[in-house]
Amino acid sequence: MKKVPLLMLVVILVSSLLAGCGTTTSTSSNSTGDVKDPSTITIAWLPNNAGEDFKDTRAAIDQAIEKATGLKVEDKLTTDYGITVEAIASGNAQLAYLGGESYVEAHSKNPKVVPLVVNSGDSGTLKDALYYSRILVKKGNEDQYKSGSGYAIDNIVGKKYSFVSTSSTSGFKVPTSLMVSYFSKQDKWKNLKAEDLLQGGSGKFFSQVLFGGSHQLSLVNLLTGKSDVSSVDDIDVSSYVDLTSGKDNMPGAVYTVKKDAADPFSKLAGAQYVVIKSIPVINGPIAVNTNALSKKTVDAMIQALTSEEMTKNEKIFIPKDSKAKGFFNAPQRFLATDDSLYQPIRDLSN
Repeated sequence: MKKVPLLMLVVILVSSLLAGCGTTTSTSSNSTGDVKDPSTITIAWLPNNAGEDFKDTRAAIDQAIEKATGLKVEDKLTTDYGITVEAIASGNAQLAYLGGESYVEAHSKNPKVVPLVVNSGDSGTLKDALYYSRILVKKGNEDQYKSGSGYAIDNIVGKKYSFVSTSSTSGFKVPTSLMVSYFSKQDKWKNLKAEDLLQGGSGKFFSQVLFGGSHQLSLVNLLTGKSDVSSVDDIDVSSYVDLTSGKDNMPGAVYTVKKDAADPFSKLAGAQYVVIKSIPVINGPIAVNTNALSKKTVDAMIQALTSEEMTKNEKIFIPKDSKAKGFFNAPQRFLATDDSLYQPIRDLSN
């Protein structure tokens, strides 16, 4: 793997958003006009988004697509990132809500898989269409990672570490790229590669490596002591926790599991964790297999999802004072985009 300096890692992730701001390229140009639509559109959801807590948001998106296309829509709730990627790449699912890395994998398997829409940032544009890849430790252990007035990742070496999945952008690709860039400057780890972070053991970078399978379960690994350090994004666990100290998503921020948190946190109320590292990541797309749906249907979905009616749908874009749970928050909206938005994620492997 080509080493990507830490500063450059952040720059390429953020600069791509600035370059792509305002992009409204229709993905339907990649589809063929003679594709016959199936009687039912299947949407595949990553494990992070397949929970009972998010059923209302999934249903609202399904209903909007049904109304726009006149086709029935059903959900495919997956338990593994690889299943979701394979479903959209093969056409067994025609749509999928993916992270950046899982999208890149699906597009690599089948170039006909392209972004349909992506959620904006609070500005309503792609300038701030970001979430965060974070490295977390359990509250009470954070002093081990102190460096002056801040935090450093030097002492993650030799620890029990939990990633999400090798197909996760924020739960694997971004943190491992950061680790390789940071530690390869040291003589002991000058030949470090991302593959070296897949397994732990004697003489390895980590003493043990776990994969939670979802961001929620990677956090559970940390809070239950199975891991000393975990990679977990912000968006997939935000509905289960409260920020109790510090600045949101910044090093030193402390989060506490809510008293009424649903599974898998129902028995972890009051448990706390601390952010020691945080990196911005491009929002993942709702992707479409353009070889499995007609151009007419793809265009209808883009028009519906980017409409004002959709933007004002509070079951999809959750108001900030609402107790409802979903993937997206007001005042975000869906924007049409294209494959180029995810080139920085692809570049991390080059």
